[in-house]
Amino acid sequence: MGLRIGIIHNQEEKSIRVLQRLRGLLAKKDDLEIVDRNPELVITIGGDGTLLSAFHRYNHRLDEVRFLGVHTGHLGFYTDWRDYELPELVNSLSEEQGKSVSYPLLDVVLTTIDGEKKHFLALNESTIRKGSRTMVADVYIKEELFERFRGDGLAISTPTGSTAYNKSVGGAVVHPSINAMQLAEIASLNNRVFRTLGSPSIIGSHEWIDVRLKGNEQHLITIDQLDINRKGITSIKYKIAEERIHFASYRHMHFWHRVKDAFIRED
Repeated sequence: MGLRIGIIHNQEEKSIRVLQRLRGLLAKKDDLEIVDRNPELVITIGGDGTLLSAFHRYNHRLDEVRFLGVHTGHLGFYTDWRDYELPELVNSLSEEQGKSVSYPLLDVVLTTIDGEKKHFLALNESTIRKGSRTMVADVYIKEELFERFRGDGLAISTPTGSTAYNKSVGGAVVHPSINAMQLAEIASLNNRVFRTLGSPSIIGSHEWIDVRLKGNEQHLITIDQLDINRKGITSIKYKIAEERIHFASYRHMHFWHRVKDAFIRED
């Protein structure tokens, strides 16, 4: 039996063509096997959104599966290979099986007014908002009240997610080797009456954040691509997860090279 490979792709025309070419190249390798169940390596074809979908599909098997992305559009933070590099990619799978690099994940627990708890993992980030009205929440760090937040919302991100929405609200870009999460405020109210820290905070892996919402009102919680829009959520607890995501490191791109390509380099 060879390396068991699962493939997940988006429905773009270019991605479908890449899928067909990749399947043909893999079929020529005796030590590589395309499977529908229990893969050891998941190859995604598309962009970061496709890889996020794959992560949530296999997040119950993170100790057993590695991920590798082929991007068919703009350069992404989770996709290392271009569509025209498929022969080199397939050859590398045969020659260097087993190597990986891991990144931290966000552990999220939602508690409802009736005591129900729901558990999630996030690769990128989670946000909390209250629609068009000001959100009021008490932010606890490691069981100690840190601040009463008033504003549009809060964003909690992993290091890899620090380049996503977190960056757009003024958060810092954090290298994924740092096992921490980031708390960023979204348009906080700061005046003589109301006061918050007003700047991003890096929270270590030995600490946790507990956001306790005020009132039984409608809130929108996002966890990567998942939207939860409902009443009755009393608190959301965040910490660095015990699980980690593993990326195949056949040619894993340097993080700061990704940052430069995404935000600085001019075409």
